[in-house]
Amino acid sequence: MDPERERLRQAAQARVAMRCDIDLHADGKACGYVRLPHSVHRSAYGWIPIPIVRIANGAGPRVLLVAGNHGDEWEGQIALGNLIRSIEPQQISGQLVILPSANFLAARAGRRTAPEDGGNLNRSFPGDPTGTLTQQIAYWIEHVLLPGFDYSFDFHSGGSSLYYLPSTIAYQDAEPQRMARVLGLVRAFAAPVGFMVTAPQSGGRSFTAASIRQGVWSIATEIGGGGLVTPQTMASMEGGVLRLLQHVGLWRGTAPPAQHDTRLTEVAGDAHYVYAMDHGLFEPLVDVGAEVQAGQAAARIHFHATPWREPVLLHFRHAGLVLCKRVPALCEPGDCLFQLASDLP
Repeated sequence: MDPERERLRQAAQARVAMRCDIDLHADGKACGYVRLPHSVHRSAYGWIPIPIVRIANGAGPRVLLVAGNHGDEWEGQIALGNLIRSIEPQQISGQLVILPSANFLAARAGRRTAPEDGGNLNRSFPGDPTGTLTQQIAYWIEHVLLPGFDYSFDFHSGGSSLYYLPSTIAYQDAEPQRMARVLGLVRAFAAPVGFMVTAPQSGGRSFTAASIRQGVWSIATEIGGGGLVTPQTMASMEGGVLRLLQHVGLWRGTAPPAQHDTRLTEVAGDAHYVYAMDHGLFEPLVDVGAEVQAGQAAARIHFHATPWREPVLLHFRHAGLVLCKRVPALCEPGDCLFQLASDLP
């Protein structure tokens, strides 16, 4: 690691109370916890156990795999648990660190956000060493864990409220060689769709934005969701993970062959979204994967308290591919109903 970056990493560790109980830089396989101190009525000197695993074997790339950034997104958590139990040091070259339930408070509760503080980890970077529990986790990940890694991959799904066509997310880069390297990661995962964003999502408060600030190559996924886990979404997630590890030179085994040539798209702005503007019941008129035109009917919002009232008809404002849709029928103003993607120019 760059000496200055290591100096900053050690200074950051001194500012935060969180500690990892395994050596992340040793060879071999070790499982343990990142300990987040949490003094409460039932446990004065307690700490929250955030699972972490290290699998390392000599020289090679350093790779960080993260799931459970949002606690109700199951596919990545299951896939990384399966990987932890199946992979051994002799199967890799380099260092692999796995954080399968990054926001453990949210994962334990099965919620997008942590019930203790309402914290959304993927909107909390760069974090605060003395802030809320979620802010402390974000600070430790960005400033203590991430420095020195070559790659980081963050595995999301639609969670409880959305269902996604299996997709990868990556930042566009104006420099052609850097862009080619990013696209290599997208195509290695081989989801049906890759959507490219032009600016850090959520004002730079996401894990991917944190990785880029630390000089780490990074992409994320949106695979399935809707509160479900299916054989199809798990195959997409698990195959993609192994293809990424093989692509960067860490995995020595054989990865499942890609089933798709990734369609490169972009989500260019607010016109790519359809939002509810009423309290009611959401009736989708198209499904995920559909190709739609600007002005096409998207959904009807029904009023179950006044069923004699005509439903409100909503329309798409842009043409494109339906990338995701809301799952719960009950909706209120501001709920995202659809997200579209357009082919990348």
